[in-house]
Amino acid sequence: MAITAALVRELREETGSGMMDCKKALVATNGDKEAAIEWLRKKGLATAEKKSGRIASEGLSMIVVSEDAKKGVAVEVNSETDFVAQNEKFRNYVKTVADQALDTKAADIDAFLAETSKADPTKTVAEYNASMIAVIGENLKIRRFQQLEEQNGFVTGYTHMNGKIVVLVDVESDVDNEAVREMGKNIAMQIAALNPKYTSDAEVPQDYKDHEIAILTEQTKNDPKMAGKPEKVISGAVMGRLKKELKEICLLDQEYVKAEDGKQSVAQYVASVAKAQNAKINIKGFVRFETGEGLEKKNEDFAAEVAAQLQK
Repeated sequence: MAITAALVRELREETGSGMMDCKKALVATNGDKEAAIEWLRKKGLATAEKKSGRIASEGLSMIVVSEDAKKGVAVEVNSETDFVAQNEKFRNYVKTVADQALDTKAADIDAFLAETSKADPTKTVAEYNASMIAVIGENLKIRRFQQLEEQNGFVTGYTHMNGKIVVLVDVESDVDNEAVREMGKNIAMQIAALNPKYTSDAEVPQDYKDHEIAILTEQTKNDPKMAGKPEKVISGAVMGRLKKELKEICLLDQEYVKAEDGKQSVAQYVASVAKAQNAKINIKGFVRFETGEGLEKKNEDFAAEVAAQLQK
């Protein structure tokens, strides 16, 4: 029997299953819709996926750090509403995801979803997520995770607005005491507040710098105040503007927000703590998740979507 877009749509409407799962079910059952329904039920998809078409752009980000503080992970799990995001059952589920992500060897989210769930070894992480959709009553999506590990120091973190923003910081240090830990926490709060893109200027890709230089050069040449100025002067102005821009996006070059005089950079703050504690300290990297960042709501043409998938 031919697997048509109309047949896929019928199955999706009857079971609430995802479009691709409906297609797989129909292919597996040679287009027999009733058999496909049974196939989906056996896979545990007919109930959970009924909510898969709903937009999940709320949710919760969470960090977990190992007891020895040598390793940490940040995860984001999305839900449909902020109300559910604050539900204890949902938060406990996100903690389960984070605990698994702390020790995972998966290199990406697809591999993570495919591994065996520690919460229920009879299911994969994706299948366990599907079962939680049925329990919680909203579409849930494990969006991302990222680990940090530091054997010559520690990993620390900060949670802002009850999980709207989470930060992990990799602190390399030959001294690990209360003062150095407090510094790490302060750096995490800085990252949460000012959202740097890089740790230092050295991390900024050269193609990004080249692109900005090209734009700033045109802006400078079009500035009436720079009319008739020699190339050397224009070049100097461009590099000055670039330095100012990089200062805003590079953590160590940012002004330290808790500095009393407002004139201390993050790098200078770290150096002052290192000197006071007779330590060698290096901020090696960080992770910052803001729940829902980059997610957009879409209105898609279902028929066109099904037709495109059937041609694959």
